[in-house]
Amino acid sequence: MAAKVLAVDDDPVIQRLLQVNLEMEGYEVQLAGDGVEALERARAFRPDIVLLDIMMPKKDGWQVCAELKQDDELKHIPVVFLSARAQDTDLERGTELGAEAYITKPFDPIDLLDLVAELTKR
Repeated sequence: MAAKVLAVDDDPVIQRLLQVNLEMEGYEVQLAGDGVEALERARAFRPDIVLLDIMMPKKDGWQVCAELKQDDELKHIPVVFLSARAQDTDLERGTELGAEAYITKPFDPIDLLDLVAELTKR
């Protein structure tokens, strides 16, 4: 059975890039364009991993990650931040919130696919 990936980004170009690359590797992908939609989809779709942008409308990635990690049914899902924000403080905050990894944009799709494969096999 294919691992399920929830890709959350408010940029349709990034959404499409993630969807195409992940689906070519055999993943089942759902997309969300803002933080509220991300939480709704996570609860309904039960992904094996969440790829999460930080700067988004309605709820930012920090809030989404915090809510996922506080939910007993969702807290086990690995979260990978995908963001243009690359300050050390951002990386530290991601770690404190329980994210498995932090990838800065622009990112190498192959590196991302390797990380997704590693995290979904755990």
